[in-house]
Amino acid sequence: MMVPSIFGENMLDDFFDESFFGAHNPLYGKNARNLLKTDIREMDDSYELSVDLPGFKKDEINLDIKDGYLTVSAEKGLDKKEEDKKGRILRQERYAGVCSRSFYVGNVKPEDVKAKYESGVLSVVLPKVDQKKLASASKIAIE
Repeated sequence: MMVPSIFGENMLDDFFDESFFGAHNPLYGKNARNLLKTDIREMDDSYELSVDLPGFKKDEINLDIKDGYLTVSAEKGLDKKEEDKKGRILRQERYAGVCSRSFYVGNVKPEDVKAKYESGVLSVVLPKVDQKKLASASKIAIE
């Protein structure tokens, strides 16, 4: 059913559903698009990212910079010792797997990046890199 969601921003989610194109994400399913929701705020001398990572522990989160891209990734595993627990699982909705998201940050040095994880939110502060000031206008010769 193709009805715009009042609470979501993706009006055509059902039309572009993974089953329509034959692709699927076995780790997260249809809720994969809801992981790693990020807010980015520009400050005078830095950029601040706030990434939602509810349910993850600090040691399950990685932050890397490579080739000008900052990548936030998180890996979640489930307890595999089910034989030690009594009863049987009737429904299991908690996920296990890896999710990641990358942002272009340019020539930021890793030692200048500050990160803090608290209450399910990863806060990252990236300094603004000085860009060479370009001329506001210039004439280009045509051959």
